[in-house]
Amino acid sequence: QVQLVESGGGLVQPGGSLRLSCETSGSILRSHDMGWYRQPPGQQRELVVRITSGGITNYAGSVKGRCTIARDNAKNMVYLQMNSLRPEGTSVYYCNGRLIGKVEGAAVDRWGQGSQVTVPP
Repeated sequence: QVQLVESGGGLVQPGGSLRLSCETSGSILRSHDMGWYRQPPGQQRELVVRITSGGITNYAGSVKGRCTIARDNAKNMVYLQMNSLRPEGTSVYYCNGRLIGKVEGAAVDRWGQGSQVTVPP
């Protein structure tokens, strides 16, 4: 029943690093592209990065060069390594799985419950 579970969030000083983890399943990884999204306070959810089952990545311009997504199929894990964190990175971060070849939508998207990342000024 539990398919996407995030962990690793917390309080990080500006310039620091943090790695978020997303636990999933082999069946999910075989049939879904994966990604990370975030929702800052008072704002809408936005893309951080996506990675296809073939390893193709798509980073948001605001995080490119500072964030790296990785899949570990042997451990059924997806990671988001964040470096050079800034206060603008304060947000709830969500792990996402989307059926391969599908456009976004409730029928094809799976979401974790989110993990809070806070970067003070």
